[in-house]
Amino acid sequence: MKTATGTAHCDDLIKALETFRDRGPVVERWGRELARRLGSGARLLVAGNGGSAAQAQHLTAELVGRYRDDRPPFSAVALHADTSSTTAIANDYGVQEVFARQTAAHGRPGDILMLLSTSGASANLLAAAERARRLGMTVWALTGRAPNPLQLGSDESLCVDAPVAATVQELHLVAVHMLCEFFDAAVQRGEAGRARPASRSVVSRKGCT
Repeated sequence: MKTATGTAHCDDLIKALETFRDRGPVVERWGRELARRLGSGARLLVAGNGGSAAQAQHLTAELVGRYRDDRPPFSAVALHADTSSTTAIANDYGVQEVFARQTAAHGRPGDILMLLSTSGASANLLAAAERARRLGMTVWALTGRAPNPLQLGSDESLCVDAPVAATVQELHLVAVHMLCEFFDAAVQRGEAGRARPASRSVVSRKGCT
């Protein structure tokens, strides 16, 4: 039984990965845009719950540290990692505000908020997305199957078509590494800081890329 279950998990992952490969151009565009913005002094805020929080912190570690080759550090903050702020906000304002309030504190127009959620329905992420958009930030989402509330409340989204949360999270890690690959390539080409932040796309909220 264990072998069969493990094999089925691999089969689900392979199937989802085949579909996700087609999203490569979107991830490349995100990586190049992220390089332009962070190179111009903007910052990336990232948030998620549970396993998605770990994925969010993985991404920020790659940008502040390095992915493969040495390069300058860039501003990226995993909002859940400040445990004192997170628990204080949850205690004083409720769990729904833990990311929205930090977004309001740290976010500025032109910054990017990336939200990771397997369900796309987490109330605290939806609140953060709304707050970020009011501040003039761009909101990107990595979610599970579309349609979902977070996808519809973001400027752009990448949705993993898989029925199991574990498979969605594994594809989110693939997306994180692809994003870092494209980001580093853009930095190496000298694209960091070249362009002004692009305007937010309203149309892209209507469907998952």
